[in-house]
Amino acid sequence: MYVKNYGKAEGINFLASATVTSFTEQISNSGVAADANGRKVVKAGTVWPANDATAKGLVYSDVDVTEGPQPGAVLYEAWVIEERLPELVDALAKPELPGIKFR
Repeated sequence: MYVKNYGKAEGINFLASATVTSFTEQISNSGVAADANGRKVVKAGTVWPANDATAKGLVYSDVDVTEGPQPGAVLYEAWVIEERLPELVDALAKPELPGIKFR
């Protein structure tokens, strides 16, 4: 197996509680911009599949989609600290996330 080091991954803990419910979903690579290393990464806490009325959950941990869509954990129930998410949740998305509680 080939492994390449892309440096240290850093993330901010956006969870307010350790109790969560997540399911595996296919995370798309469409609309994801490449970073300085040329990698396309969907950040933990990103609203999935989009930050609008189609929202279903939040991505639980970073998902590298450089090589195409990849499976990833999506939170359907959790307590989160909204200020720590990579982007604020849109007003259209909040009603679509009944299991996500914001602190």
